Amino acid sequence: MLIIEKNEADSTDQRYLAGRQSTLVSIVVNVVLTTLQIVTGLFSGSQALVADGVHSLSDLVADFVVLFAARQSRNPADADHQYGHQRFETAAALALGGALLAVGIGMLVSAFFKLQAPSVPQVHLAALWVALATLASKEVLFRYMLGVAERVRSSMLVANAWHARSDAVSSLVVALGIAGNLLGFPLLDPIAALIVGLMIVRTGAVFFWRALNDLMDKAVSEEESQAIRRTLLETPGVFGLHDLRTRKMGDLTIVDVHLELDGEQTVTQGHAIAALARRRVMEQHHVLDVMTHVDPVQPGAVPDPDVG
Repeated sequence: MLIIEKNEADSTDQRYLAGRQSTLVSIVVNVVLTTLQIVTGLFSGSQALVADGVHSLSDLVADFVVLFAARQSRNPADADHQYGHQRFETAAALALGGALLAVGIGMLVSAFFKLQAPSVPQVHLAALWVALATLASKEVLFRYMLGVAERVRSSMLVANAWHARSDAVSSLVVALGIAGNLLGFPLLDPIAALIVGLMIVRTGAVFFWRALNDLMDKAVSEEESQAIRRTLLETPGVFGLHDLRTRKMGDLTIVDVHLELDGEQTVTQGHAIAALARRRVMEQHHVLDVMTHVDPVQPGAVPDPDVG
């Protein structure tokens, strides 16, 4: 039991450290880019670049939210949160999904008004180079953060990575707008902003809906549920199971299950089998805890009602 708890703690620490490192990298990048965008935008006369610099500040806010949530989710269970604090990550993913929605809607509104009366002032070529550099930096940052998020399987870090991608897309809009300005096509900016705004709204809606479902105790996928079922049924001494239920707890899963064991064996023997089944699930699946209930049966007399 102590070994299982130690492995769980090590896994949690690794996820936290990996997430903290990627988020700190994002903070440094965003501070540098925000400063560069605003200063260059003011110097070159590009309102779009200044606006994109202000937009980058939203990533800084998101980064600090992620750091706070990641730290809080590591706290052990207490009297007020007896199942732990893993759902801080889900709440952060919900907030980041909402932020993406807000950014996308803002871009749609801005694009709409620009299409009504397009007016883009002549800007300096330096604005285009900064916009392209920002685009490249944000794309590299996105791929780095997404790689870390997928490695540690954190939905919150995935959401934050896609928030960085939204800034990359925003920078693409700015680059196209500035290029259109320099080439004499002012409508290019609002049209591109409209298309990208729709993409960002869709991404934000997906993250928001997934996090909302997780907060409402959504079960894991049928594929993962069947994999957990197989692990339990393959445990020596388990003749069947029923009432297998799962619910999300942050990026982990809580499992409830009734195990059918030989009713003629001792309580100690039954407990040992249930403990073994729990340990196997904990080792083979991304599970926070498995709560088992033992039902005594006669071997071969009672079929598993969940099978078939």
